[in-house]
Amino acid sequence: MGESEYVKKFLPVRREVVPFVIVTAALFGLVAATVMSWVCLLSGAIVIGYFLYFFRDPERVPPGEEDVVVAGADGVVASIRHIQEDTYLNAFCIRISIFLSLFDVHVNRAPIAGNASFLGYFPGKRLFTFQEKSSEVNQHNKLLIAGKRTRCLVCQIVGPVCRRVVYWLPHDCTVPVAAGDRIGMMKFGSRLDVYLPARDVETVVKPGDRVRAGETVVARLKAHAAGDKADAWSLVGRTK
Repeated sequence: MGESEYVKKFLPVRREVVPFVIVTAALFGLVAATVMSWVCLLSGAIVIGYFLYFFRDPERVPPGEEDVVVAGADGVVASIRHIQEDTYLNAFCIRISIFLSLFDVHVNRAPIAGNASFLGYFPGKRLFTFQEKSSEVNQHNKLLIAGKRTRCLVCQIVGPVCRRVVYWLPHDCTVPVAAGDRIGMMKFGSRLDVYLPARDVETVVKPGDRVRAGETVVARLKAHAAGDKADAWSLVGRTK
């Protein structure tokens, strides 16, 4: 089980790029045929090239240490805040927010190993994701990963452009994941918030640091972190 069962590995470009390439080629090809302009063809090629670049999915090698939390997204650490999270974790948490520009890899990865559960899709506003308020009001997915020594709440947040957020693993059951496994994608320009119980972790990054999903260590587990081996569904108290 796990990510390898649900997501193809070793793909340099995500297959989600296909409709973008087809629509772009058809549109610019039609215009070029109408006005006989090589500029349209060149412009179309540039746009398609960008889409291929945006949907790239490079391999990542997670650190071998078991007491670390890795970045869930490529980008820049926008903020690190202490905040009370009473809905799913019921704990005073450290929230690490990573901002993704239009040029970052947008594939998301699991920050810790454990049992991943999809908590739901939440429609929202169209604020730019570099705004602090976007964490609470923008369109997003929420998922919970219950590890052996701690738990991790992940929020995939999208901004005003394209507004598409995807969780690739099953929505109706708990799935075991390893740290660094692919879990989803956000389009285009977005933010990933990771909540961790403050009693369990110490951050090792600071605002402004650039991180790589699945590789960069953003926090370390404290020696006393005991976690909870219960299934993630029993931890969230979720209602629909």
